[in-house]
Amino acid sequence: MRRSLGIGIIGAGFIGPVHARAARLAGGNLVGVVGSSPGRTRRLATEFGTDPAVASAEDLIAHPQVDVIHICTPNHLHVPLAEAALRAGKHVVCEKPLAVEASGAARLVRLADEAGRVAVVPFVYRFYPTVREAREMARRGDLGAVRLIHGTYLQDWLSDAADYSWRVDAALGGASRAFADIGSHWCDLVEFVTGQRITRLTARLSTALAERRRTAGAAFTTRGGSGPVASVDTEDIAVVLFETDGGAVGTVTVSQVSPGRKNRLWFEVDGSAAAVAFSQEEPERLWVGGRDSSMLLTRGSPANSEASRRFDRLPAGHPQGYLDCFEAFVSDAYRAIAGEEPEGLPRFADGWRSVRITEAVLASARRGDWREVEPCGAP
Repeated sequence: MRRSLGIGIIGAGFIGPVHARAARLAGGNLVGVVGSSPGRTRRLATEFGTDPAVASAEDLIAHPQVDVIHICTPNHLHVPLAEAALRAGKHVVCEKPLAVEASGAARLVRLADEAGRVAVVPFVYRFYPTVREAREMARRGDLGAVRLIHGTYLQDWLSDAADYSWRVDAALGGASRAFADIGSHWCDLVEFVTGQRITRLTARLSTALAERRRTAGAAFTTRGGSGPVASVDTEDIAVVLFETDGGAVGTVTVSQVSPGRKNRLWFEVDGSAAAVAFSQEEPERLWVGGRDSSMLLTRGSPANSEASRRFDRLPAGHPQGYLDCFEAFVSDAYRAIAGEEPEGLPRFADGWRSVRITEAVLASARRGDWREVEPCGAP
């Protein structure tokens, strides 16, 4: 009988417990969790019931019972930790952005290939059943020729000068914040759905709040901190106009300073025959538009494709959400480790591509011009 996969998690902010929950639901055995300090690590060992002897990321990576390392740390640590885990023969689940520079992401893709390890990035919005249904519509040709891809990803958790996070600091989060953090999800999702690749773009970035009051710690907003006022060197807003290799044009607006918008990832794909739109805040339905009539397609409908039904965890009318997507993603990652080939699993190569798009956005914003998105060939 095959033993359960041994799981180690590095980083335990908002997303670490999400990884831990999904790992356990997927049948993993949580061996160790490492936090940002020795005290935090000891508390986590008690909370999660993991090995108290694990005192550091190095201990966890070297642990003989750990098969998979989940990396949930600030962005600047992703490459060194993933590299160490791959060199130790571990499979890796690394939060995005995979790296703050494309060269680091390419190195991780190469290492994962050389090590023969499964290495994945949580582009979990791919795992909504309605997203899979939209993808099947595009693949079957139901939309006709795709002409326009457009949408937004809007949040409000940094809309006040009293809001702070390590993500604001380029030394920890990278040169791009809003686009790398959430615009990357949007671009991955529309490329996944349409099968088309963004090849050329022009971008404008805006820092709405040039100063924030610094607070240590949280990945997401910490309000009312008592630290010094710090200059902000990452963007709050990104607006991108792009072209694809399939002849479509598109736009996306990304913001972390839009009051009232908690997590509005929305896209629409307009084809010559039909259009389809998805909203992450209302993920049980797809809007399908036609010249003579339009309809709402619900998750769980018997008419939906097998690609969609595979991710139905609950009967229709019982809402599924983000945690269900995360569980499905981790489950597929562990299936891949077991030797299966789950369709649509986002690998390190997808994370590398995302960093390439981010670098093109930054370069375009600096120069005010159009930029080609460099293809990801052999790393």
